[in-house]
Amino acid sequence: MPRLLRLKTLAASVTLAIAGTAFVPGTAYPMPSYTTPSAMWGRIIEGRDGTPIAYYPDARGEWKFTTSEAQVDPLMIQMLVAIENRSFWHDPGVDPLAILRAAGQLIVRRRVVSGASTLTMQVARLLHPAPRTLPVKMREAVEALWLNVRYSKRHVLGMWLSLAPFGGNIVGVEAASRIWFGKSPRSLTPAQAALLVALCRRPEALRPDRHPHAAMLARNRILSESAKEGVISARQAGRAEKAPIPRHWHVLPQQSPQKTIHLASGTRTTLDPALNDALSGLARSALVSMPSAESLAIMIVDARTRAVRAAYLGDFADPSRDGFVDLSTAIRSPGSALKPFLYGLAFADGLAGPDSRVQDLPEDFSDYGPDDFTHQFMGTVTAATALRRSLNLPAVSLMARYGPARFAAQLAAAGIPLALPEGAAPSLPLVLGGAGINMQNLAALYAALATDGQVEHLHWTAGRRHPSVPFLSPSIVREIADILTRPLPGDTATGIAWKTGTSSGNRDDWAIGFDQRHVVIVWVGRPDGGALPGAAAIDRAVPILAQVFGLLKIDPRVSTPPPSPLNLTEAPVHAPLAIAYPPPGAALGALGPITIRVTGGVRPLTFLMDGVPLPSIKALRSTQFTPSGPGFYHLRVIDADGRSIMEMLHVLAAYPAGQF
Repeated sequence: MPRLLRLKTLAASVTLAIAGTAFVPGTAYPMPSYTTPSAMWGRIIEGRDGTPIAYYPDARGEWKFTTSEAQVDPLMIQMLVAIENRSFWHDPGVDPLAILRAAGQLIVRRRVVSGASTLTMQVARLLHPAPRTLPVKMREAVEALWLNVRYSKRHVLGMWLSLAPFGGNIVGVEAASRIWFGKSPRSLTPAQAALLVALCRRPEALRPDRHPHAAMLARNRILSESAKEGVISARQAGRAEKAPIPRHWHVLPQQSPQKTIHLASGTRTTLDPALNDALSGLARSALVSMPSAESLAIMIVDARTRAVRAAYLGDFADPSRDGFVDLSTAIRSPGSALKPFLYGLAFADGLAGPDSRVQDLPEDFSDYGPDDFTHQFMGTVTAATALRRSLNLPAVSLMARYGPARFAAQLAAAGIPLALPEGAAPSLPLVLGGAGINMQNLAALYAALATDGQVEHLHWTAGRRHPSVPFLSPSIVREIADILTRPLPGDTATGIAWKTGTSSGNRDDWAIGFDQRHVVIVWVGRPDGGALPGAAAIDRAVPILAQVFGLLKIDPRVSTPPPSPLNLTEAPVHAPLAIAYPPPGAALGALGPITIRVTGGVRPLTFLMDGVPLPSIKALRSTQFTPSGPGFYHLRVIDADGRSIMEMLHVLAAYPAGQF
């Protein structure tokens, strides 16, 4: 019998022996499991167009992603099969002749001289790594037979493409192509395909960032062999040999990590990759000039679909800015940002209209004495002007008429509950930021203003819209939006409605704007809730809002009549300083302390009784005085600008508190 025939006969016998061992129940090589827990795979999150926008490693920190044959350039597949396993498409999972040769060399020389692994056997080894001994080789051969029976050749090839090592913690062709070349493996050059085929043989020894010369030599050998096998032409191989070797890793994108890190692999989000990347660049530039403890969050929302198109939620890699915090869900004070919705509800209720006359004059609401941002007052203005200029006194007066509990209930019924301290009831400060709300809910409210008055929660995943809830009528939202539509300070864009909000202590600076298509919301502050003395939304958040609209193709709103630009330097009306109580000339009989109330002037106020200061609270225009007995007392009040007023108080009788 010729020698070649004897070898083939022996090889066939070996194959049958292995196969017999594999398929006999109760033998040492039972059918193995090839399932891989999901935690052992990395995750790829997609943008709205299917483009990857975020990559996350597996539980062991490896960049490893499931990859099918269809996701890889056919040229690499052809090279791989031609160089590693020519008989792959028709072998039973093992190469009997190669097994005999390798086994004989191992027995004679007591070391591995040549490999016998098919691609299918390599998959078995990658699934169940073990030292390379003869028993392990036999087990891998058995597993390869099982793989060949259980799965199609294309499925097995997909396993190899997903599990092959490519240096460091890079596993699989998807990760290798993205990290080494910065591109998808769907379109590889001959030089890139050859480097990947070479690299998987000796991933650490041929790492191009550490051993570029060795990597180049190995790649060029693969190119030469591929030309001999007819996969590429000699001319293509020659050109590819001159291509440079990659010397560094490309950073995989992780857009909007506070959101995408929690999503399952393959999730298609509503985020626009290019817009999201541009927004991140804008935000990072803005952060450069901010103190290290401050942060920034921005969202761009499709007003009609309520889909989040772009989101920057803080510097994820910066612990000093608490970048891991999802600022879109953090409960913050909205400052004055809820005023438009109070006015809308009041307009709908008939309590006021855009042209209603309201008073921006000092007023104390029991123990609550709100002030305007400028600490000055405009006198009598229209409700539209009061909202456009975000005047506090008219808003608090309107809240007193509408009812804080009713206002909070209306928002809750629309799916936007306000956060209050435990046990606290809604109160007048609600309209000035005295309750908490998160960024997503605030954006959802403004999306209702930008469209039809229906409140619908935002969504981040494609095809998963939420039900809408009626809140304001289309005619009311048009009135409110018209009031808020005016040029942004320092910006030439028109047709944008916008509103600011600044919370107590300047802890939260908001700017929210919308045209007919987009809602943009900006928050600036400290994630830990710390105060920012001297900060204000108009100076910090509004310029960023204008820059974000610069990224968009604005679909301008048209308001009739167009309002004049907001003049923040317009001279306010100073209400004259006056004593509201006790009334002039009154004769008092006091049981305990007498309350003194003042209107007008600029706070803080100083109260003097017979030249002696009385205790007062800067935020209020009132104090208390306990007479020592009947007689006349000289009261003097001085405001922050030095204006003063005097009054003589006549006390007929005084009785210490608690005598009766």
